Order: sequence, then C-alpha cells, then structure tokens
Amino acid sequence: IISYIKLTNKGRILKMKVKLLAHTPEPEKVISMAAKLCYSPVGVDEIAENLTEESINKFLNMLVSMGHESPIEHVTFTFGIEGISRSCSHQIVRHRIASFSQQSQRYVKLDQFEYIIPPEIEKNEKAKEIFIQSMNKCQEDYDKLVEILFEKHYQDLLDKGLNEKKAKSQAEKMSIEDARYVFPNACETKMVFTINARSLYNFFHHRCCERAQWEIRELATEMLKLVREVAPILFNNVGPNCLNGACPEGKMTCGKIQEVRQKFKTL
Repeated sequence: IISYIKLTNKGRILKMKVKLLAHTPEPEKVISMAAKLCYSPVGVDEIAENLTEESINKFLNMLVSMGHESPIEHVTFTFGIEGISRSCSHQIVRHRIASFSQQSQRYVKLDQFEYIIPPEIEKNEKAKEIFIQSMNKCQEDYDKLVEILFEKHYQDLLDKGLNEKKAKSQAEKMSIEDARYVFPNACETKMVFTINARSLYNFFHHRCCERAQWEIRELATEMLKLVREVAPILFNNVGPNCLNGACPEGKMTCGKIQEVRQKFKTL
C-alpha cells in the first residue's frame, strides 16, 4: 500500500512514499481476543470463538470508551518511508515507544543528495533561489571534504600496511563519516518504522494536528489512511485530539476544529 505527496527537488518531483510493509495479521481480532480474555471467564482456547465483526466492533469501542488501551498494544504496524527530510525524521524518533532503522550517511556516500523544499519556500521564487544555491553549495562542500579527507586517510592506512583495496574502502567510509556533517536538515532520508497501535494513537493525536510541522503532519495523515484500510474499526475515530473532543491547544488552537473534524471523518 503506497501513498504519495509531491515535493520538489531541484526542479524534479521528489515523492514522499509511505508503504505499510507489515502488520499483525487480523489486528482487530487479536485486540478483541485480548479484551475478551480480560472481561470474560474464558481460556486461551476459547477466546477466538464467536468473534464476529459486530462483537469485534463492540470490544474495540468498549476499550476506547473505558480508556483501557493496553490490549491495543498487542498489534504492530511497520512502515517504509522515503522522501522525507532529516528534520522530519528527527521528529519521528521522538516517539520513543517504537523501533527505527534509518539510512546511514556513514555508510551511504551521497554523490548527489536529495533534499526537501518547504512549500513556503517553493512558492517564493526569491527564497527558492537562495535555498537551492545553499543546497548546491552543501553538495559541493561535501564532495571537497570527502576528497580531502580521503587522500589523508588513504595514505595513512597504506602506511599502516593495509593493501590498496582495504585502504580505499576504509578511507572512503572514514571520509564520508565526517563530511556528512555539512548536510542540512533538508537532506532526504529513508527509514523503516515499527510501532504498536496504542503508540500509533498517540502519534496521530499529536502529528495529525494542524499545529504539527507541515511535513510530519502530511506523513501522519498518509499513515492513518493506510492503517484505516487494514483496521478500519480500530482507527475509525482516530486523528488529532480535537476529532472527538475539545481542542487541547487553548489559546494556540488553529481555530479550524470543524474543518479538521470533517477532514478526518471522511479521510
């Protein structure tokens, strides 16, 4: 399952790709079995019996209404994400009850790094020109740093007795490890992200909010679309905090609560 958001990169279209790589089979049934075990005198051999769509719906709605969300932790979702900035990935990893694997700039040499242009910069020609010049300069400086550092490391390793093949391989890794520091937050990255459904609720509550940073908000919305396809009951009423209650932002509210509610109820 793949969704796309168009972002520009040096005149090309850089696509944010979100793919649901894997998830717990029959996630809503698994949660219902856990809930049934909590609230009825059945053993593990009977918890899957008579679980109809209607009873599953009942169990899930009961859990949410009671605030008993621990059974929801029994199911996980794994996403493959690319076409996002390092700025966005830094926000994703703040959600600590999750697992992350991110493309390494220590091991992957970026001969032509991709980058994300924020929409407000994209639609302002003067700002866009400055931004692209800065990105080009980052690439130019990265290439120079790699070259300078490689020459030094390569010779040092040869002097230590390594053969040319090993010296070249290690020197390149050592060079890009330090040269990568010149890259900006706009640098494109890729990651695999696994999270349980309860933590995903929290992720959507915060990141689907209009006050969330634009890139992670768009990412979260696409992720919500994907999980609703495989677990529609579980995620039917999930979205920003204001979807089912008052806006928690107080004076900092976006002021568009009705518009936001309509958006996520018809997502």
